[in-house]
Amino acid sequence: MPVPAEPLLKLGFLTIGLFDEADPRRGHESTLEIIELGEQLGFDSAWLRHRHLQYGISAPIAVLAAASQRTSRIELGTAVIPLGWENPLRLAEDLATVDLLSGGRLNPGVSVGPPMHYEQVKQALYPDTADVEDFSYERVQRLLRLVRGEAATDFSGVEGFEVFSNRVQPHAQGLASRMWYGGASLRSAQWAGENGMNFLTSSVVKAEESEDFAEIQLSHVRMFRSHHPDGDRARVSQGLVVIPTDSASPEQRAKYAEYAEKRTPRTATPQGPARLMFAVDLVGTSAEIAERLYAHAAFREIDEVAFALPFSFDHDDYVQILTDIATKLGPALGWHPPQSRNLASTTA
Repeated sequence: MPVPAEPLLKLGFLTIGLFDEADPRRGHESTLEIIELGEQLGFDSAWLRHRHLQYGISAPIAVLAAASQRTSRIELGTAVIPLGWENPLRLAEDLATVDLLSGGRLNPGVSVGPPMHYEQVKQALYPDTADVEDFSYERVQRLLRLVRGEAATDFSGVEGFEVFSNRVQPHAQGLASRMWYGGASLRSAQWAGENGMNFLTSSVVKAEESEDFAEIQLSHVRMFRSHHPDGDRARVSQGLVVIPTDSASPEQRAKYAEYAEKRTPRTATPQGPARLMFAVDLVGTSAEIAERLYAHAAFREIDEVAFALPFSFDHDDYVQILTDIATKLGPALGWHPPQSRNLASTTA
């Protein structure tokens, strides 16, 4: 468990990539610049959220393909791709292609379930098959089989001048071991473990056995690892919202405090029919946030994070927050950038 004497090993961040409908390119460029900055600051990973029919990134794999050509080291992930919007075979092709372009740095995170507002979008999305689409875990299993290189068809060979493969091409060796499942329930945690995936747990969970967020998230982490072949070594990444203020201006501090205050009421009790519990946003100096994280039961069980950036802030705010995370909060949690880790290993 990461306690003050045991360091956080992997530091990442997550962004939604918002844009203005009148100038969508600027928003996408901002996201790419933030990923480039993340690499310069030493972050281990950058993750994109996925939004359809909204003003956030709808095609994270395409954006990560661009990011792969602007970076050389940072890992690139999705948190998460909702598979209800995807054809697993086509997605497997895209994932393998971007993984190869990135040099094996892609970490695809996925989830299942019907698309949001399915009744309103199903005629546009699945006009002929809306009532028979399978949105269960089988959709993930199909994707996993294809990513692992299992047969997609019983046909292969030469036809005229064309050569056909019976499995998805290109095949990206090692990609299957970097597949993540984004889960918010005990059932999804158990399923992810039984199927050998990595596990993403975020700032939203379902209140099933408790109404204490940290206790719920801890139970998910332990359920996942108890059913994973790797046991306690199985990878879990936690994605809380953290907003360090070390180098923030007075105006930024006021904005951050107001943002968190507006969101705090939803953290008190389970929300809606699904009984969703939301984590409190952690705002303050890096020392204050580190103290609160070390008191968080689930954080003490993990050694990887992908801290979530707030949805609606400006580019300069993200620069300040990421810089403080990398230079203040990360070290307070025992994390060091790759350059420092490499230097330590060569001098040891």
